[in-house]
Amino acid sequence: MHTNLLSNKLLPKVLAFDVFGTVVDWHGSIAAEVARLKIPVDPNVFASAWRNGYKPAMARVRSGELGWTKIDDLHRLILDQVLDQFSIHSLNEAQKVDLNLVWHRLQPWSDSVEGLCKLKQHFTIVTLSNGNLSLLANMAKNAGLPWDLILSAEVFRHYKPDPETYLGVAATFDVKPGEVMLVAAHKDDLVAAHALGLQTAFIERPKEFGPTHQRDDMHREDWVDYHASDFKDLAKQLSL
Repeated sequence: MHTNLLSNKLLPKVLAFDVFGTVVDWHGSIAAEVARLKIPVDPNVFASAWRNGYKPAMARVRSGELGWTKIDDLHRLILDQVLDQFSIHSLNEAQKVDLNLVWHRLQPWSDSVEGLCKLKQHFTIVTLSNGNLSLLANMAKNAGLPWDLILSAEVFRHYKPDPETYLGVAATFDVKPGEVMLVAAHKDDLVAAHALGLQTAFIERPKEFGPTHQRDDMHREDWVDYHASDFKDLAKQLSL
């Protein structure tokens, strides 16, 4: 591994990226789709409600209550619940299927493609997302995300923050956990990776949860190796 001359830290070989919220703007993309479809509900409220079902649904899989279920199918279960919650009965089955696939079409943050391309010149860049493989592949194709490899919870049959996901990246590339760095906008994700010996980079995404939601976790943490405003800032800190 090369050394970061600014910090004397050994640089990782592999950068593993959380995707939803870190690389792509899920809230803005979903709200825009709801508005485009003229669904009679506040688009921001709908987007938040759909995402709020994400962790509880994954917890059912992680606990064994549900067998292995990919995110596309969990998203559809949650979507049906949210449509009932808001008494929306105007969508037919084909429209529901297409709406559920909005997660495949999420738009990247403005710095994502340029920053990833810059990082890709010096590191192997991969996804480490709870999204399923087809979702991540379609998203990359649609948004121009230049991954070297798409890794997913689906590969390891474990959702983050199960250790098998983070350690699975190191095993895939036959490197030590400390030679992998998780890049994420979520500190619970980073906490889990840090506990297993991975390096960590926190990316500020203050508008992840919508234009009116103010995140209160933007402060620096002693245990985070890098704290960056965006991917271009991360590349700068890595002396690229």
